Amino acid sequence: MRQQRMLIPTQRDVPGDAEAASHRLMLKAGLIRQLSSGIYSYLPLGLKALQHIQAIVREEMDAAGAQEMLMPALHPAELWKASGRWDVYGPELMRLEDRHGREFALGATHEEVITSLVKNEIHSYKKLPITLYQIQTKYRDERRPRFGLLRGREFLMKDAYSFDRTDSGLDDSYTSMYNAYVRIFTRCGLKFRAVEADSGAIGGTDTHEFMALADIGEDTIVHCPTCQYAANLEKAVGRIPQSSESLDTHNDSAVSELVKTHTPGVSTIKQLGQFLGQSPAQIIKSIALEADGKPVIVLLRGDYELNEVKLKQAIGAENVTLLSEDGILKLGSTAGFIGPIGLHNVKIVADVSIYGLKNAIVGANEPDYHLLHVDLQRDLPGLTFQDVHNVAEGDVCSHCGNELSFAKGIELGHVFKLGTKYSRSLGATFSNENGVTEPIIMGCYGIGVSRVLAAVIEQNYDDKGILWPENLAPFSIHLLTVHVHDEMQMKLSQEIYTSLQNAGYSVLWDDRDERPGVKFNDSDLLGFPLRITVGKKANEQMIECKERRSGNQYELMANQLVAHCQSFFQSGGRSNHE
Repeated sequence: MRQQRMLIPTQRDVPGDAEAASHRLMLKAGLIRQLSSGIYSYLPLGLKALQHIQAIVREEMDAAGAQEMLMPALHPAELWKASGRWDVYGPELMRLEDRHGREFALGATHEEVITSLVKNEIHSYKKLPITLYQIQTKYRDERRPRFGLLRGREFLMKDAYSFDRTDSGLDDSYTSMYNAYVRIFTRCGLKFRAVEADSGAIGGTDTHEFMALADIGEDTIVHCPTCQYAANLEKAVGRIPQSSESLDTHNDSAVSELVKTHTPGVSTIKQLGQFLGQSPAQIIKSIALEADGKPVIVLLRGDYELNEVKLKQAIGAENVTLLSEDGILKLGSTAGFIGPIGLHNVKIVADVSIYGLKNAIVGANEPDYHLLHVDLQRDLPGLTFQDVHNVAEGDVCSHCGNELSFAKGIELGHVFKLGTKYSRSLGATFSNENGVTEPIIMGCYGIGVSRVLAAVIEQNYDDKGILWPENLAPFSIHLLTVHVHDEMQMKLSQEIYTSLQNAGYSVLWDDRDERPGVKFNDSDLLGFPLRITVGKKANEQMIECKERRSGNQYELMANQLVAHCQSFFQSGGRSNHE
């Protein structure tokens, strides 16, 4: 490939809304261009890197026994309605009608389509187990597309689906896919963690997310450095530490009688703590919600935050929103001063963070008043406690007792045990050895292929540009001719270009009639592992090498180059040259 003819529109400035480093660098290096919000074109270099990722995914999926296929992106609404997800999935599902008024969706995921296919094609236990996968564009109407390829409305995904006869067979398929994911992300050069996760709109149980560690990540990873427990924030559990403050809060000392006190204009936890000179740990936060159309009051310790996913699971709700002020008034309370004492005909969910609290503070259900000296056992007997809070800094691991750590992550992949959620609703069954009909047991396994590309760059860059891992670089070697009008430099460059290609290396030859500084800057920006410069010593058959990641620069004789490249790439992009 000769750069003079390639579409590589590098640029120095990028739009101010390019928040993520990967987004800025892909725009600057000419890998992608935006067509509309959350929708991008992949230019030649971006596509080559994407194809390298796809090749790794295919190799590992095939090695795990999965079979590749391709399914439609346009889905009849009937399939989604049969599974129950047409209404549940939400506004992210892109919906449309054809000229006959028939409803369709653009594929956000393919559980319904693959289940329908298998229902019609597999009927006997003799055809199970089987795992099928595809690499295809997906569509989701993101409320706020951002971070370039990390949160878009159109993106490339690998989605796989396993079909088994038994739960133990599903366990085997799940483990096989889990291990394949570990190999894929390792080969892509990523720093990642597999964490326990919530299944969300996909459904099912026993699910893990694969998260690339990055400060720009929108997900929070909770992990234990001691025992290696890891989960995303939606799923994480921990133990509330028994600090001296919480010991005072939970002790068995005498509790004073309930007192209503005037707290004018004090409606937040912070304001209340300051007004009464009390720690937030002594305050019970009452959150009024509407869960599937019914009011719910959630009680949390003042220094903890509600985990909506845990709450939905605890009460079996599909949708949870804040209760309106009118709704709060109908409960007999007022916004900012809600409390559990005296409320009737409303479900109360108590978080484990308030278990055993004495001398606590709650809202009095009237403007500008709170209740002091609340004893849960005395004043709210019969409460049951559930974990519906977010794990917080200082909480300890429930497995080993050591303090939990927090990190930001980018979700790259997700593996689920679906069980019979889709096979039952869509009628995908098989006949067992005894001729008895049973529902097929399913798993699903997704990788955001275009997200992987962005995450790799998010973890591999410096102030000059991208630092490509060798396996994913659009080209392994960047060959620069300093002066293209110098006959000797062009002749030697052509010889080097041919010899490297014959040796099996992918080479981009910068044969542009540009200033040397422009070429060097662009080369650093593009970030291929090894740069070869043909310059003023071409008549001596001497060239200069630069290793992009280490920055090492050194001279070589041209006839040593192929052997040097073999050594360099076999050692993982390291050499002994200084």
